[in-house]
Amino acid sequence: MSKKRVLVIEDEDKLRRVLELQLSSSGYDLDLAPSGEASLRFIDRADLILTDLKLPEMDGMQVLAHARQMNPSAPVVVMTAFGTIENAVEAMKRGAADFLLKPFSLDHLTAIIEKALEVRALRDENRALKEELGRRYQFDNIIGHSPNMQEIFQTILRIAPSRATVLLCGESGVGKDLIARAIHYHSPRREKPFVKINCTAIPENLMESELFGYEKGAFTGANITKPGKFEQADTGTVFLDEIGDVPAAIQVKLLRILQEREFERLGSNKVRHIDVRILAATNVDLRAALEQGRFREDLYYRLNVLPLNIPSLRERKEDIPFLAKHFVDKFGRESRGEPGQLTDEGLSKLMGYHWPGNVRELENVIERSLLLSPTATLRGVDIKLDQSSKPKPAVSDFLPEGVTLEEHEQSIIREALRRANGNKSQAARLLGLTRNALRYRLDQMGVDSSD
Repeated sequence: MSKKRVLVIEDEDKLRRVLELQLSSSGYDLDLAPSGEASLRFIDRADLILTDLKLPEMDGMQVLAHARQMNPSAPVVVMTAFGTIENAVEAMKRGAADFLLKPFSLDHLTAIIEKALEVRALRDENRALKEELGRRYQFDNIIGHSPNMQEIFQTILRIAPSRATVLLCGESGVGKDLIARAIHYHSPRREKPFVKINCTAIPENLMESELFGYEKGAFTGANITKPGKFEQADTGTVFLDEIGDVPAAIQVKLLRILQEREFERLGSNKVRHIDVRILAATNVDLRAALEQGRFREDLYYRLNVLPLNIPSLRERKEDIPFLAKHFVDKFGRESRGEPGQLTDEGLSKLMGYHWPGNVRELENVIERSLLLSPTATLRGVDIKLDQSSKPKPAVSDFLPEGVTLEEHEQSIIREALRRANGNKSQAARLLGLTRNALRYRLDQMGVDSSD
């Protein structure tokens, strides 16, 4: 790690010399200036600025103002023997990182500088992460050359600047998460929080406290007050993934958030207001869930302000070569230290598959194939597809004569339970359903849905 450079601005020669010796022995590179005017040529290269408040001609407050313009990321620590706490408070209001009242110990000075540099490092890291996220969710990093995806990108550009609710619809694995983040990072809220809530991952009995928070003592084990996901996202964006699996009791509270942007923590009567944009995603037919009484009609229409249908990989097969090249290159570097290669035969095999798991399945297949392949070049024989997954034929081709669709569905569910030895979660995975969706079907069949 390179040494940090500290700019010391002090008009008293003796103190400036003492500071030079102390900070040099602590491992810092130094620039020294006897006045504010003399410091201007050093400000833009400083990692930290240490300045006296009382200086000839240009005082420390003016130096602080110049620093905020010329080198805004550099923390400024002010020293004063003449000021009061009010002077220090004013300096902090104008952007100073900390202050020192003379006389001070050199150990205290070093501690203040180290603390200020640590805070700067955290801010720089946070800024770099945000910039990386922004680059990641630019369109050139969401691979989609097909007309379907180009239309999606154009829609994102139109809807991102608003605060309107967006409902992302599409099969599992099509990239709804990436699209949601792209909407956020192309919006005016890009510098604010993006909070993803996986509605299927939160147990029903914990969902209210996770989403809306709770007060200390609200329930057994609530030893502290904890803000919920919506509070954490204030001024930013909330992404409700798999919104179709939200329990009915929580749907009522979500409706209030959508309508009024207000809620109450568990165990509190205080109404809290938040400024959030809401994005939601589903891989189930919400209209069908509405008709079955599993989803509130008023919530559906609140969510469906800007519907956006993400095409399956089967509907944009022309993107497969570009996606495959990206994943082969990525996983080749990760597993073998060199970019992977894909033969024409290998690509032909990928193009001929129906991809029920969409882009996520394509990514997994290529990663698995490269790990098992003897070389970094994938041939057709090296592509490890899920042969148990077949395209779904039309109902008239496979429904036994005299058997209704409902009866056939129930027989499939019972077979999945048999294969899973009664394990509901495993059966749901076999069927490609969420646990809540399987519970609903079991209740309809009169079968015990409890785990």
